[in-house]
Amino acid sequence: MKNSGGKPRAGAVRKSKKGPQVGTGGHGRKALEGRGPTPKAEDREYHKAHKAKALRERAAEKAGQRGGRDAAPRGASGASRRAKSGDESEIVTGRNSVLEALRADIPASTLYVAARVEFDDRMKEILSIATGRAIPILEVMRPELDRLAGRDAVHQGVALKVPPYEYAHPGELLDSTVRRGETPLFVALDGITDPRNLGAIIRSTAAFGGQGVIVPQRRSVGMTASAWKTSAGAAARTPVAMAANLTQTLKDFKKAGVFVLGLDGGGDVSLPGLSFADRPVVIVVGSEGKGLSRLVTETCDAIVSIPISASTESLNAGIAASVTLYEISKLRAEATSR
Repeated sequence: MKNSGGKPRAGAVRKSKKGPQVGTGGHGRKALEGRGPTPKAEDREYHKAHKAKALRERAAEKAGQRGGRDAAPRGASGASRRAKSGDESEIVTGRNSVLEALRADIPASTLYVAARVEFDDRMKEILSIATGRAIPILEVMRPELDRLAGRDAVHQGVALKVPPYEYAHPGELLDSTVRRGETPLFVALDGITDPRNLGAIIRSTAAFGGQGVIVPQRRSVGMTASAWKTSAGAAARTPVAMAANLTQTLKDFKKAGVFVLGLDGGGDVSLPGLSFADRPVVIVVGSEGKGLSRLVTETCDAIVSIPISASTESLNAGIAASVTLYEISKLRAEATSR
């Protein structure tokens, strides 16, 4: 039928060999067919997953296709570890710290890389290991990385998100050291709350042949991102054990034949030429303000002092531990060479 104007009425279908030309039926079926499956996130240029993929490919090319380097954990391998309850994931910052954490095969959930970061050998290896272990890599702007790293942190364009630190058990740490045929050398912290001191002590312990650091469960610093950073990666190689009761742990060590040496400026034994150096030793470092607690002092086999200039009031905990570890390491080397 036609209307008064001689044109086909709206909605009428004019049949032809090519199928429906007017109306909604044919167009509706075509619309329902869609445009195919949604592209993957990494194939969409505007998506952050696409940028992360491009960053990984560029890193692999610059690394010369060296592949992942999954080194087995050192120092704490085989030791049972327990995490502090209530802890959340930590952000490890700095190229050395991130690289050592990855080399030690520490579980990591995300690697953050600053946009347009400058590549050096460390960055190439970081990206190579992360790619080999399928750790998600996110490219972020520097303000976002600053926020993740925290105030005053020097991230050097890279940060790694790691799970809560898992602490070794002091007794198991001692047993594993003895089984390896090594002479025990540990550092125990009494009342130290500054994570930078803990990081420095971990670093010195690793440098001078110590097998681990012991922290008490209460009123003490733990393994935070700041401690990781200050350790310059040594925390990935040197285990930290947590003692439910530091005094009791020291007593247990004494029963196992380990000498407990407390550091104090008023000690009755001078550090140079320390006669206990070639024996199993645990060095106890107190806080700068209060020093060693009374119970810990009573548990020590000897209180050792470091001779310093009269014009210097005291040494900070990290430096005192480092000086003592160096002296013991030196005396042990001399005893071995005789």
